[in-house]
Amino acid sequence: MEFGRVAETELNSIDFSLPAEPAFNKNTLKGKPAKDPKVYLGCAKWGRTEWVGKIYPPKAKEKDFLNYYVDHYNSIELNATHYKVYGDAGIRKWAEKAKGKDFKFCPKMYQGVTHRGSLTNKQFITNEFFRGIVAFEEFLGPIFIQVSDAFSPKRKDELFDYLKTLPTDLQFFLEVRHPDWFKKDDITEEMFIKLKEMNMGAVITDTAGRRDCAHMHLTVPKAFIRYVGNSLHPTDYTRCDAWLERMKGWLKNGMEEIYFFMHMHDEATSPELTVYLVDKMNKELGLNLIKPTFLPPPPPKGGTLELF
Repeated sequence: MEFGRVAETELNSIDFSLPAEPAFNKNTLKGKPAKDPKVYLGCAKWGRTEWVGKIYPPKAKEKDFLNYYVDHYNSIELNATHYKVYGDAGIRKWAEKAKGKDFKFCPKMYQGVTHRGSLTNKQFITNEFFRGIVAFEEFLGPIFIQVSDAFSPKRKDELFDYLKTLPTDLQFFLEVRHPDWFKKDDITEEMFIKLKEMNMGAVITDTAGRRDCAHMHLTVPKAFIRYVGNSLHPTDYTRCDAWLERMKGWLKNGMEEIYFFMHMHDEATSPELTVYLVDKMNKELGLNLIKPTFLPPPPPKGGTLELF
């Protein structure tokens, strides 16, 4: 993900601290632990060739990557559905890979709906998108709607009118990026109130260059977090530590579901940071999340040297 990328030399000067818990959240969380909270952690794509020989077997074929991914993560922020409308047959093939696992696919809304022209008169293509993704069945997680960086609050009525047309039996989360959504308290508050009224979540995006998008507002007792690291820079670890404490507080106060998606500007190192975070989450939150298992490095070329 390129959103919010800054030069490495700037990272140590950024205030990465998470905002204080908004008073707004007291109306969303009940103040006591939920009966059976769920925590899901994943990445944005399984098709990472950089993971071959690291967590995927050497010489693994791309068509088989999902087979391996589901052994390392229990969810995926499915960006593939943003670029193409998939039919139910293709979706079922993906779902089959997760059989027997507690795994969630969290599809991103097709860009033909969210990034091309107005949101009005998009019912047909929206329905086609849903026709495919409902084939995930029990493996379908929240649907992630992202409007473009240029989509400002000047189009808020268009946005809210569209959101009202969406099915109420599916869980949605909205991500807005235009800075004007966060500059004025009345605009920001109206957005969160509207989402709460529609039982929709607000995506929280934690990236270096756009600290306003890490807003911490919960409009439903579920969180959808897009964390963007910086190739294992020291700040990546302290930021994960802060997120651990925030999630601990949320779970203590009634959070029902957490979806945490690990991004990097260079995705090659996402598994390493995942392991760091999952180890701490399992220990301090009493969870049993799966994590990437790294393959042993290949032997030196020419074989091993025997000493006598």
